[in-house]
Amino acid sequence: MGDPKRDTYEGRPFARPGEELVDQGLGFDIGTVMRRRQVLRAFGLGAAVLGLAAACGDDLDGGTASGASGTPGAGTASGEIPDETAGPYPGDGSNGPDVLNQMGIVRSDIRSGFGTASGAAGGVPMALELSIVDLAGGRPFAGVAVYVWHCDREGRYSLYSPGVTDQNYLRGVQIADAQGKVRFTSVFPACYDGRWPHIHFEVYPDQASITDATKAIATSQVALPKDVCDTVYATAGYSASVANLARVTLQNDMVFGDDGGALQLGTVTGSATAGYSVALTAKVDTRTTPAGGGAPGGGPGGPGGGPPPSR
Repeated sequence: MGDPKRDTYEGRPFARPGEELVDQGLGFDIGTVMRRRQVLRAFGLGAAVLGLAAACGDDLDGGTASGASGTPGAGTASGEIPDETAGPYPGDGSNGPDVLNQMGIVRSDIRSGFGTASGAAGGVPMALELSIVDLAGGRPFAGVAVYVWHCDREGRYSLYSPGVTDQNYLRGVQIADAQGKVRFTSVFPACYDGRWPHIHFEVYPDQASITDATKAIATSQVALPKDVCDTVYATAGYSASVANLARVTLQNDMVFGDDGGALQLGTVTGSATAGYSVALTAKVDTRTTPAGGGAPGGGPGGPGGGPPPSR
């Protein structure tokens, strides 16, 4: 029999006896977060920073680059990436438009539209690198397809927001290389009212799976550091983001508030003039059932249409 002290946490039996706390799977983690949240609410503390314990000795983890913005180690934090909803504007067919069945969606530069869409998104240049790790196999998740999307400088989502329903920019898919990495060229997203600045992404087993949103094995979001956001939003075109950012924090954001974005805060380097590089390691555990995805209904987001009503 296992050691009862090792095989329980806060009086709850481990889902995987004998393994570490951080290896108990998404269902166990959600139960832990919900229990803590209930206790905190009882004391009137509201949302709290509930960081997950770091796993030890993972050779796939690296350090934060010198001078980079973001929580130390955030870009390569240990533990499964939290599952999130895809939000109201996924463009994956789960809530209206489906860009994933269009020719040209597999691309690295997502600043311009493709197919019949001719528009382009302006803003501070941003390079995004996601490193996808297979927790079940303990290695880089080569060959998975990663779909990325986010709002533009004005806080609008292509395909959904007024003025850009005929556009499909800031959406694209890349196939992970042997190191599990995908890279995109984009622009820094706005902060719209009610949400912390973020980038959405879905992970699919392979390119053939992207036409069916139900096949996503992970759905999550990248949070962007406040100091970098402050610098970007002081540049031309981002003025509305200044007031919006002042009204939200990582701790009270509806998505990142559970743990302050501990596993989702990107590591950022660069400048507003030269552009920024955003990096995040996303660990995916195929042994757990995906709890994210889907898309609640909602009207257009951004200026002119009101903020997105949910994630």
